[in-house]
Amino acid sequence: MPDHDLPQHALRGRAIPMRAMTAALSAALSAAVLALAGCGANPEEAEGVLNSQEPAGPGAAAQSKDQSLHDRLPAKVKQAGKLISVNNGSFPPYEIAGADGRSLTGAAADMSEALGQVLGVKIEHVTVDGLPSSLTGIASGRYDFAIGPVGDFKDRQKANDFVDWVKEYVVFAVPAGNPDKIGSVADTCGLKISVMAGGSAESVIKNQSATCEKAGKPKITVQSYKDQPTSVLAVSSGRADAFFSSQAPLTYFVEQAGGKLELAGKGQANGFDDLYQGAVVAKDSPLRDVLRDGFQKLIENGTYHKIMSKWGTSDNKLDQAGVNLAVS
Repeated sequence: MPDHDLPQHALRGRAIPMRAMTAALSAALSAAVLALAGCGANPEEAEGVLNSQEPAGPGAAAQSKDQSLHDRLPAKVKQAGKLISVNNGSFPPYEIAGADGRSLTGAAADMSEALGQVLGVKIEHVTVDGLPSSLTGIASGRYDFAIGPVGDFKDRQKANDFVDWVKEYVVFAVPAGNPDKIGSVADTCGLKISVMAGGSAESVIKNQSATCEKAGKPKITVQSYKDQPTSVLAVSSGRADAFFSSQAPLTYFVEQAGGKLELAGKGQANGFDDLYQGAVVAKDSPLRDVLRDGFQKLIENGTYHKIMSKWGTSDNKLDQAGVNLAVS
């Protein structure tokens, strides 16, 4: 799918709790205004490292340092006392970058605050322009990891390792009333579909376009954008018929659209098997297993549940953190 990617079947719509969304609303609207102005939702890259100073908030209590996990961190991380996490800033309700390019809120921000406390280091955030930039930066060692969640796929596992902490689903955001009657990805022949550039949704919808043509039907006009706000604005402005992406962020955008948008294609595979999403590290990084065990501690002590509930993503919870869970 787009940036962090999508999922599969049996989904349930969910309303994002207003108490969690209130703090993020102004940031999301500011991002939308920037996108309309042609500036994009995120800076090409925030200057320097964005230090996450805000506490995890009511969704997560302060954590105690786990010395055994801290001791397993790479020596350079322990010496620096911090980890640098890269993000795209446009994957609500997980990642919501502030209009100033120097703040991050959302479930991933809360999770990283709690995870950093468990590991005994500070997790700092830097926002870059698109998923390819994130993955390239991790591979080169510029960033330690991306807390994500980023879509875990077999082909991506060749160059990266994934510490999965989310299960997602893929759906469509369409104009209210679903005028094109999209019930699944099979109903998109001849339509204009926006997607995130470089994500798995882009690949799925392009394959579907080829299937349409083989069946003698009109091909799909695929519109690839660098971020979520621009992609969804293509639908609200009439430039696209639907936006194909993860259910969690699309639920957020639909909630903010004032009745102008709705979800479609729920409960369908839509070209995907089970979709897992998680933190990303370089292939065979010693950080991988430490992060997995850190996430698992947050699951077992209830912090993970509180954060996911706070941000309306309870349906996306995993009972156990895992490594490279994707099988396709």
